[in-house]
Amino acid sequence: MAAWTLDQEIDANYDFFRRHLNEIFAREAGRIAVLRDCAFFGFFDSVTEADAKARVSFPDGIYSLQPVVQEPVDLGFYSHAGG
Repeated sequence: MAAWTLDQEIDANYDFFRRHLNEIFAREAGRIAVLRDCAFFGFFDSVTEADAKARVSFPDGIYSLQPVVQEPVDLGFYSHAGG
């Protein structure tokens, strides 16, 4: 994917997440998804763990985190993690 700004990445990842939520919910409910380039990078048991792994894997800070819940929520700072 082309180099996007963090805001563009977050918006695109959120749209991707909402479209694929039903596919992942049964096996990943309650976990934290790390997304990059409109794809799932991984699922983790805590925001702290997800953010730490994403920061190492994506030093440019272009990624987003989303809790796997039926109604997507804004994680505040962590919704806009990176950078």
